[in-house]
Order: sequence, then structure tokens, then C-alpha cells
Amino acid sequence: MNLPDHKTKIVCTIGPASRSEAVLEELIEQGMNVARLNFAHGTLKTHKEDIRRIRAVAVKLQRYCLIMVDLPGPKIRIGKLRDDSLLLEKGDKVILTIRDILGTPDRIPVEYKRLPESVSPGSLIFLNDGFIQLQVEKILADEVFCRTIIGGPLLSHKGLNLPGVKIFTDVVSESDLTFVDFALEEGIDTFGVSFAETADDIMKVREFAGKRGKSVYVVAKIERAEAIKNIDEILDAADAIMIARGDLGVQIPLEDVPSVQKKLIHKANLLGRPVITATQMLVSMTENIRPTRAEVSDVANAILDGTDAVMLSEETAIGRYPVEAVEMMAKIATSAEREWEAVKALSDLPAYFRKGEGYGKTTIKDIISLNAVEAARALNIHYIIVPAQSAGAPCLISRFKPDCWILSFGDNEKANNFRNLSYGVCPIFMENKTGSRLDMIMEFIDNSGIAQRGDRVIFVEGTAADDMNGVDLLRIITVR
Repeated sequence: MNLPDHKTKIVCTIGPASRSEAVLEELIEQGMNVARLNFAHGTLKTHKEDIRRIRAVAVKLQRYCLIMVDLPGPKIRIGKLRDDSLLLEKGDKVILTIRDILGTPDRIPVEYKRLPESVSPGSLIFLNDGFIQLQVEKILADEVFCRTIIGGPLLSHKGLNLPGVKIFTDVVSESDLTFVDFALEEGIDTFGVSFAETADDIMKVREFAGKRGKSVYVVAKIERAEAIKNIDEILDAADAIMIARGDLGVQIPLEDVPSVQKKLIHKANLLGRPVITATQMLVSMTENIRPTRAEVSDVANAILDGTDAVMLSEETAIGRYPVEAVEMMAKIATSAEREWEAVKALSDLPAYFRKGEGYGKTTIKDIISLNAVEAARALNIHYIIVPAQSAGAPCLISRFKPDCWILSFGDNEKANNFRNLSYGVCPIFMENKTGSRLDMIMEFIDNSGIAQRGDRVIFVEGTAADDMNGVDLLRIITVR
């Protein structure tokens, strides 16, 4: 029995680029563990054929390959475009219509009949995971007139998002349940619930299958702000979760997605629920033989965060290099897993000095800088103050990534500029005058208004004249 070099599981979306038996065989051999069938695309006949081929290849290779049916859910999509693609330019006027027509650059059909009542003038409408942005200018009975804020290429049936707007559809629709019924007949027992908001959305699929005498596994796709609010109940009800970052990055601020991803992975890990991290992981490989460095880091960081599986979407569904994408994913996983313990230890710098490789090698400046950060956190102190005479101290303190600011006082503009590179360091120009450095700094703090009477600050400096980069003194001072 030959085990793979990596333990992270790889989910591949099956589509035109990957549904042949020859390609499926290569995908499984390179590391595909889960074949995802996106029921938002294709026909039941096509899906039935895909299921047959996946099973046949898995039996041939004597390998397990889970088939997961991804239910469309209430995702709003545009309709079919006349040429299957178009380009919207910034400033273009475009009409979104709920009428069943073939789309053109100036009139695009939308498969959501309540669009006109869901938006108002000034509303933003996102297409294609937010890469295209429209602003509503006028609304008629069955049409929404928009202006293109951010343009780009658009393909048929791409998604449409309305941030902050309540969608008037059920998360699990009758159409979704029809798909569940079909999949159960085909022996499928794993379903992804798109846009899950509550535990009831998960239970609706589970109970539907139960009435047909089937037991199923349900994967909750986390892609709405409501799901994050209700994540504990969703985790209790679901068998696994998928962090679907495409729609999630439109529903919540894009800059919040990385921290939300880490928190969701942690919560799932605590309960022993498998978690899939998905969307645009190696998206450049849809067209290119190699991914970007940023994409490689994205996959590796998800693995280091504790994800169970990483997912490929268009990379394997419609991409030019589906097999190479899986091969690359496997290589990244192998490397990340090999370095997992070392990287985890490196990320916890305090533990390195307390019980890691740094234990026993700790210097006075290590102790002072670490204790300054821990004292600031424990006492809710907002500022650690470092005078110019302790030139290296700001960086020594910064390495522990404190919650508070490090105020670095000095009269050397070049040094101040460079210290501005370090995390949490705020350089402040102060002339090197005779007299008490502490008194001058406290006078500045009093005059600047950044601290109030009774607040405490931490003062760190080095007293050894022959060590400008060291610190050996820590004081906690109350502002008078």
C-alpha cells in the first residue's frame, strides 16, 4: 500500500476540462480525494455520466474518491449571454432585466425575479465575485438601469451579489431538493448546502433524505455574514464546513476574510468537523501552467491554519491545466506539512524563549522586551515608550507583536524612518537636549493628549553606555 506524501485532502470541481476518464484517472493519481459536482452548472444527464465515470476510475485505481454534490442554493446568477461572454468597461450603461432574453453588453438577464424590489438607486451590484461592480441609477418594473463602476470580462451564468440585501428566496429550495432526490437515487450521500445561514438549512437536507430512508453527510458552505453569526449552531448541525471565500468576500469586507477564515478553521478543528478552504486558491492556473507566489502562500497558510482540505474550482472544471493544478496543490501540501511543527513554533515567539529552542539562551534584553509586551497586555497599557539612547529596543519589542503602540523617541531622522518599518512602532522626533529624557517624554505625552491623567505607560531603556542596542530597565509610570 503506497500512501501519498501529503495528508491534506484535495477537492476538485469536475467540469468540461476534467470529466473524461483519462483526466479523472490522472487527477486521482495526483491526489484528488473529493470530486465536487456543482449542480449550478450542467444537466442531470451530464452529472449522471460524471458520477459513473468517477466511480469507474476509482474502482480501477482501487482508491477512495468521495463524490460531493454542491447544491446551487439561492445564488443569484445572470442568464445566458448571446456570445457566452462580454466585456463591461468603466462608465458603461447596462440594464439588468428579469426578462428571459439572451444577454448583450447593454442588457443582461438576471435569474432573480425580485431584483427590482431588492435594490434602490445608489445600490451596488457585484458580478463575478465582485470583480465587476455596478451602481443602480433607475428602476422600472422589470429592469434595473446601472452604470459600470468597475468593469471586466463577464461569462454566462456568473454570480450576482447584493451586499447587505435580504434575498427573497429559501436557502434550500424545492429545486435543490429535486437535486437531492436525484443524487440519492444515484447513491450520493454527501451534499454541500450553499449560502447556509442557520442550522435549519442543514437539517432541511438531512430530514429530506431521512424521509427517503437515507443517511447523508451535509457540508455547510459558509459564504454569508449570517452564517458567521450563527456558526456555532451550524457546526453543531453540519458534518463539515466549506469556507467559500468568493461570495463570502462580497458579503463581508474583503479585508476581513483572512481572519474570519482562521477563526472558522479553529472552531471546526475544536469540534472535529472537517473544513474545506475554497475559492481561487490556484486560480491563475486556469490559464497558466504555474501559479503565482501569492497563491502558493495562500494554500500553504490555509494548511498551516489547520484546514483539512483545499479546493480547486475553475482550475479543474474549465482550466487548461487541471492535472497540473492538482499536482501543484499536492506539492504545496507536502511542503507545508513537512514544516508545520517548525513554522508553528516560530509563530509563537514568547514560547520560543520560555520553553523552545531559545530557552536557556535568553538574554536580559529578551526578558525585558518580552515582559514589557506582557505587562502592557495584562494591565491594558496603550504605550510602550523607548528613548533614542536605546536604539535597538523598538525592534526588540516589536518582534513580539504587542497590542499597544511602541513610541520611539529620537532626533535621527534616518533612524526614525527605518524604525517606521517595524510592527507597531511610531517614531517621534525629539531633540537630544540635556536633562531627564523621561521628563521630556512625559511632558510630550501630556501636551499631545494621547494619554490622560491616571493612565499608565511602560518606559523601557538601556542603561549600559556601551550597549546602544540593549535594554535592561523596565518601569511602569502613571501619568500625572
